[in-house]
Amino acid sequence: MRTAYELSHLRALEAESVHVLREVAATFERPVLLFSGGKDSVVLLHLAMRASWPARPPFPVLHVDTGHDFDEVLEFRDRTVAELGVRMVVSRGQDDIDAGRVTEETEPGASRNRLQTAALLRAIGEHRFDAVFGGARRDEEKARAKERMFSFRDEFGQWDPRGQRPELWNLCNGRHRKGEHIRVFPLSNWTELDIWSYVSAERIALPSSYYAHRREVVSRDGMLLAANRFLELRPDERPYLARVRFRTVGDATCTGCVESAAATPEEVVAEVAATRLTERGATRADDRISESGMEDRKKEGYF
Repeated sequence: MRTAYELSHLRALEAESVHVLREVAATFERPVLLFSGGKDSVVLLHLAMRASWPARPPFPVLHVDTGHDFDEVLEFRDRTVAELGVRMVVSRGQDDIDAGRVTEETEPGASRNRLQTAALLRAIGEHRFDAVFGGARRDEEKARAKERMFSFRDEFGQWDPRGQRPELWNLCNGRHRKGEHIRVFPLSNWTELDIWSYVSAERIALPSSYYAHRREVVSRDGMLLAANRFLELRPDERPYLARVRFRTVGDATCTGCVESAAATPEEVVAEVAATRLTERGATRADDRISESGMEDRKKEGYF
């Protein structure tokens, strides 16, 4: 008698991600996991814990802090790291500004988001990380849709979209020389709906900003931005109170929110299933700089 063994869609994605995490942990010397406290990095850390169980992950987590992150997300980041007992490395963009390695933009509407590249590459060089796990997904943005699961970066941290390595039959090539490194994206094949379905199924805790709450916002360029101490208001802007939630979190000066009543993972799943706008396309002002904004930044060494 033959017994059929089939994985559900979510469990198949989970198994693929766990396999990638274990392969990297087994074959690279100094991997690190990017962890900002955002939903994708939280799911990625959850998968890393599962891949390493009953031990802790054999690598630290890295947060690239712009200095303009949401307070509730930073509090969640610190609490999660403490509860799980993993080591965290924080690379601060303010340090690069103070040292004169980068120049902060000051014109109206400017953000520190692009300055994260320098802080990330500095941390990789200082700690000699040779593999960097990221929570990027192909459905987020067209430049990320081009990226392979193992993304080779040269000695300057740069990405060449025309020189990517083939990944036939799910075989990934992590070969690199000293000074080079590999960006690894175990969530490549997940979608925003998959992430929220997994959060719901696994009861994964997330920062409160991902769920409906009342907050002062301003309407700018077709987006709702949180009125906070980092956002410089224009003369014609007047904050007002609205019930909103964030689909993605990042630099507080360029991350938008959406009006929503979804207060539970199940309600967010229903909301995401009905939307036709990607989370970055709808709520990230830094992706609207140009048609190739994200790709240009990735070539420089961005996430």
